[in-house]
Amino acid sequence: MNTRKRYSPEFRERAVRLVEEQQKEGSSEWAAIRSLSEKLGCVPETLRRWVRQSQCDQGIRPGQTTDEQEELKQLRRENRELKRSNEILRKASAYFAQAELDRRPK
Repeated sequence: MNTRKRYSPEFRERAVRLVEEQQKEGSSEWAAIRSLSEKLGCVPETLRRWVRQSQCDQGIRPGQTTDEQEELKQLRRENRELKRSNEILRKASAYFAQAELDRRPK
């Protein structure tokens, strides 16, 4: 049973913006996250991860941006498909080579 909630991108952006606003008012990041996570109905760790990812996307914190993560995911998917295709072609080549050897000469 999957109990994970899916939050919309708009909800995430708003939550991150609220954390940033609360920090500007003098609250620590963790205090803002804990306070807002209760009000928004999400787990503090989830909100913390959204804030960290937003900071990476803005260049404030080192790490992969969301675009880089998506590109890497797409490249890995493409790589898997190419490996699968190469394996099929290799097996087909071996099959036809064996069939050619089994043929009787004329």
